[in-house]
Amino acid sequence: MHGHHTPPSAASAAPDERAAMDRALALAARGLAEDTNPRVGCVLLAADGTSLGEGWHRGAGTPHAEVAAIADARSRGGETRGATAVVTLEPCAHTGRTGPCTRALRDAGIARVVFALADPGAASGGGARELAAAGVDVVGGLREEQSRELLGGWLARAARAAADGASEPDRATAPEQAPDSEQGPSPEPTTVHLVLKMATSLDGKVAAADGTSRWITGEASRAHAHTVRARRDAIIVGTGTVLADDPSLTARPDPAARRDAAARRDAAAGPETFAQPRPSASSQPLRVVVGRRDVPEDAAVRGTDGRFLHLRTHEPQEVLAALAARGVGHAVLEGGPGLATAFLRAGLIDEIHAYLAPLHLGATGRSAISDLGIPTLADAPRWHTEDVQRLGEDVLLIARRTAPAPGSGT
Repeated sequence: MHGHHTPPSAASAAPDERAAMDRALALAARGLAEDTNPRVGCVLLAADGTSLGEGWHRGAGTPHAEVAAIADARSRGGETRGATAVVTLEPCAHTGRTGPCTRALRDAGIARVVFALADPGAASGGGARELAAAGVDVVGGLREEQSRELLGGWLARAARAAADGASEPDRATAPEQAPDSEQGPSPEPTTVHLVLKMATSLDGKVAAADGTSRWITGEASRAHAHTVRARRDAIIVGTGTVLADDPSLTARPDPAARRDAAARRDAAAGPETFAQPRPSASSQPLRVVVGRRDVPEDAAVRGTDGRFLHLRTHEPQEVLAALAARGVGHAVLEGGPGLATAFLRAGLIDEIHAYLAPLHLGATGRSAISDLGIPTLADAPRWHTEDVQRLGEDVLLIARRTAPAPGSGT
């Protein structure tokens, strides 16, 4: 953990702190699972163990959980000096657009911090050591496994970025995050949270033998997929999909999802646009086509809003690097079997949305995934089932990449 301070054992946590951590974990779960930032919850306790305030991180471009909890306590007229902060992830110690959460806690007079999981970020980690050096009583490891499970996707991306020699996905901060803190530069995201979307038959086919695929899944599944699109910064397909289906790749979600997505993209753009709505086009994700073949000038995917990008490459890492350089933090991959297989083989998929329709197409149907180079069952990667939903006659399975075990190096 980059030489981070090792705080006292969670065994020293009081019963009211344990209850507060359970509440903080529930708050953290309200955050965006697909965000580039981790889901974090925080509860502030008075000396008598009663709650002063609480908060959670609502995604990149919004206040961190500790700052939200301090603001909540102050809005209630609570006194934060001498209080205990119970938080699901070690408070960050780096300066993004604003000062670190460690400074916000110190400025608020927090006397004790109890956290669940150490922050693995090279820049954002080390908050426990800094707080302890400032005289704050620090306890770590309370409900560590629960926090690790909650942050599985984010931790996996951190490990992957470190293995690739890139900077880790340290937590970005919001323009209005910390009271009495100074503005600082905002780090660009170095990784892209990538969702693989598949709509298949029960036997894993995406098209019949004659190539027909509209529609395998029902209307409810397609409506859900549009909401997922709206909450992403980019939609990725291959040139084969464009040439075969001529998709428009627009997002047609409910109005609330569209407003949330536009607001998050505005926040990620920087302080100068945080409070100023963008034109309506900003509610549409970037439409990305991958492959060396030309995209016809009259292809629907080109649109008229300028939110089209053709990446002439077959290398998944190059695709994500190009998107990260453009400020994309979240994307959904909707390409065919070739593209899905390439990204899976590269280990770049963080989450799978598998829409399963109650029909089967048999051996002559087109499989959703091609050869992954897995010779035996023991080599097959296991995913964590995050959720199962019924959508009309279909079923949606959401699976997330599991985080590597501490010290595994993978």
